[in-house]
Formats: sequence, C-alpha cells, structure tokens
Amino acid sequence: MHIPFSRSGRMSSSKEALTYRAAGVDIDAGEEVVERIKPLVARTFRKEVMAGLGGFGALFELAGRFKEPVLVSGTDGVGTKLKLAQQLGRHDTIGIDLVAMCVNDVLVQGAEPLFFLDYFATGKLDVETTVAVVGGIAKGCELAGCALIGGETAEMPDMYAPGEYDLAGFNVGAVEKSKLIDGSKIRAGDAIVGIASSGPHSNGYSLIRKIAARAGNPFDLELDGVKLADALMAPTTIYVKPILQFLAERDVHGMAHITGGGLTENIIRVVPDALGIALDSSAWKLPAVFGWLQREGNVAKPEMWRTFNCGIGYTLIVPRDAANATIAALAELGLPAWTIGEVVPARGDERVHIA
Repeated sequence: MHIPFSRSGRMSSSKEALTYRAAGVDIDAGEEVVERIKPLVARTFRKEVMAGLGGFGALFELAGRFKEPVLVSGTDGVGTKLKLAQQLGRHDTIGIDLVAMCVNDVLVQGAEPLFFLDYFATGKLDVETTVAVVGGIAKGCELAGCALIGGETAEMPDMYAPGEYDLAGFNVGAVEKSKLIDGSKIRAGDAIVGIASSGPHSNGYSLIRKIAARAGNPFDLELDGVKLADALMAPTTIYVKPILQFLAERDVHGMAHITGGGLTENIIRVVPDALGIALDSSAWKLPAVFGWLQREGNVAKPEMWRTFNCGIGYTLIVPRDAANATIAALAELGLPAWTIGEVVPARGDERVHIA
C-alpha cells in the first residue's frame, strides 16, 4: 500500500512547530498497516507478479499466457453496505465484497481476473480496522485467484466522520479474443440459468438500512436459523473459479452478474436488442432475508426485482437443450442453480417480463 507522506517546512521561532501527526496524519500508523498486511498480500501473488508491495507501480507480466489477449477491466465499491459494516463493527469480510463486485463483473465476458488494486480512505487511521479490511480484500483475491498487487491507503483528516472509511476496487482480467463472451450467440429460446447468491451481496443497502431502522434494527432476529445481521453481512459470492472451470469444458452464450438494478436490469444488458427475457419467479425459493425485507418494508414485487438479486447472484444463458446438464455441472462445482427463464423475441419497448 502507498501511504500518503509529506515533509514539514521549518517554522519560524515565534510559532509552534507543526508536524503531519499534529495535522491529523499518522505516518507511523500507516507504516504499521503496511508491515502487517504484507504477509496477507503476499499470499495472493501469482507467478506473473514481478515486484513486491511498496513500489510506485505494480508490475505484472502477461507474456506467454495468451495468444490474442483481450484485457477486461472493472472498478466498483460496496455501496452503503459499508455503513452497516461500520454500524455492526464487522470489518473482516467487507473486503471480500469489494473484490467480488469487481471480479464477478470481469468474469461476465469470460475473463480470468489477473490482478486487483484497492483504495481505502479514512479520516483517522485505525490500524486494527484497516488490517481487518485489507485482510478481507486479500482473502477475496485468494478466492478469485487474482493478485493484490497495489493500492492506496489514505488518511484524510476532516473528510470522514470518526470511525468511517470508504473503499473502492479496480481489477484487470484477460481472455483469449476467440473466447470472449459478448452475447452475440444469444438466440430466442435460450435458457437462463440462475446461480444462487449468498444474500443481498452488496446492492440495495440504502433501502435495507432504512427497512432495518424502521423495524428497530432487530439484528439478532433469526431467519431460518440465521441471524439477520449475519444474513445481511454475508460476503458476496465470488463465482470466478467454478465458472472458469465450467467455461473450460462447456460453451455459454452469455452471462450476467446480478448487481445494482437487480434481475430486471442486469440480465438484459447482455441480450441483443431484438430479444427480451421472460423470468419465472416460482422457479426458485426466495431466501428468507428477502422475504423479511419485502414484508417489513412493504416493498412491491417490481421494486424487489429491480433492487435486489432476490437469491440469484449470477446467470448463464445457454442453449435450451443444455440447461439440465449446465445445472448438474454447476452443482458438481458447488453452485446451486435453476432454470429461471428464457430468452424471447422482444415485445416492443418492454424487454423484461417476470411472472
């Protein structure tokens, strides 16, 4: 991590000598963070990483891996799930969310995530919190198989309230040009296979927090044996390794990561303009946490579909006759999945239908 640093000029004898620490930036704390995260970051390194932590620029060698490489990049955050993490004092998994939001997006086009960089900003650096957050980022990178090769830890007095911090991530992946998944193969009649999410993932948390607050923040409430706090803070599933394994053996026509915009706005992004999608909401069971949110918030079904993933975190579009084999193969890879709909001819301007 690059820690912000500057030098104080010499002050006149009539004024108190100021330091960066006095201005609110603790360089020593920043250096402690770097030392403590080094072993965590090192575990994420791949053979292509050419330099260790601490340089001005991270080096990653691409030669020899691809014949016609196409680089696929993505950047994202975790939205106001950060506020809930800070409210509950749970900082060790929010970094997994950050990685997941980026690498799952890159995966949609068939790309293997190669390396990741993070941005962590706070008003006053708390070493334990920062190490917990970055430790989660490192864990997410391990789960995705990508290297955490750099980032920025910024201590900025007066920018954030006490205890608050912000996160952003940036990821680069690569795919052979001939294997790029761009949706051009999608045809009417193709099946849409939905893969289970671990919960709300990292979307809709402004509404979630409002619903929870109105209900009195009952975070100890149990839903199907899981406390509400645990259900809401469950880290976003990282689909990278099993999906890449699936793609090595089978062909798909399109994929979508179900993020902001929910089921109604994400799948259609990869479908050609002349086509639409028809989803069957009875094809899978709505997880308990979403049922609670719908009841407590009196959220209309259309609002649920466009705000939350409703239990489906990632989708594959495959030929209709390959749907059952796809679901079986995904199950072997540890991913529960269902046929949740199909691609249909577009009907005017309305391209998404949910029954």
